[in-house]
Amino acid sequence: MVLLVTSNMPSASAQCAMCTVSAEQSVKNGNTQGKGLNTGIIYLLAIPYLLITGMGILWYVKFRKKNTDQVFNISE
Repeated sequence: MVLLVTSNMPSASAQCAMCTVSAEQSVKNGNTQGKGLNTGIIYLLAIPYLLITGMGILWYVKFRKKNTDQVFNISE
């Protein structure tokens, strides 16, 4: 199924090259659009990792609390 879906997708490498050239020209011309683009990319990369880390911490805390409750109930 994945192979079928990915085989029909158009190539997106041209857009990435256009963004790269645009950002480089922006910096050379003294504009701050390139800096804004880089900041946006950092946010797009960081947010999923932060969300997954937060969910992992919540899961760990609940799992640990559940296990400690079971240990104390067994020993009594």
